[in-house]
Amino acid sequence: MHILLTDRLTCPRCGPDFGLILLSDRMTKRRVLEGSLGCPNCRDRFPIRAGFGDLRPPPRGELADSRSLEPHSSPSPVEIATLLGVTEGPGQLALLNQMAGHAEALAGLVPSVEVVAIAPELQGARETDGVSRLMTGSRLPFRTQALRGVALFGTEEPERAVEVARVVARFGRIVVWGDRERWGKALEMEGLEVLVSEEEAVVATRT
Repeated sequence: MHILLTDRLTCPRCGPDFGLILLSDRMTKRRVLEGSLGCPNCRDRFPIRAGFGDLRPPPRGELADSRSLEPHSSPSPVEIATLLGVTEGPGQLALLNQMAGHAEALAGLVPSVEVVAIAPELQGARETDGVSRLMTGSRLPFRTQALRGVALFGTEEPERAVEVARVVARFGRIVVWGDRERWGKALEMEGLEVLVSEEEAVVATRT
């Protein structure tokens, strides 16, 4: 987990108005490998182990044994980067669940951007430059308008549009691959402008 990302993280228990304090036990090249993130409000701690941050609200059960997360053939990393409209950093992009399989490839395509890969399957993945690995609950633990873009598959429930829309910065984009009709409506309900709604993808932005 990149140390600069920790400034944008918030308590999944108390909400986006409550930032977290990093306690690092081991760090290399500005990447936190072991430590925890503590909330000064509720006093809860969220562990970072082997670079993987567990930002689930309590009660937190044990994570299942690590499984592989194979990237889907469609969309490709190039398609994701194009739809997000980001060609260079700085900034953070988030890929949710199955979309997170493209995190390493996307980080290689877009210089100076940190890709936040949110998927439990990445617990046992290796630490990679440009990729921060997390697991979250239904609430995305980021400051409001903290991210330059978010990409996910349309198989996610459209109710997630509330949180996804909240964390995207002005002029940032949300890319949803599949189920464009339901997701397009959900994003418009959150006040976003739909830029693209054709074939497999819907792309919306905050203006």
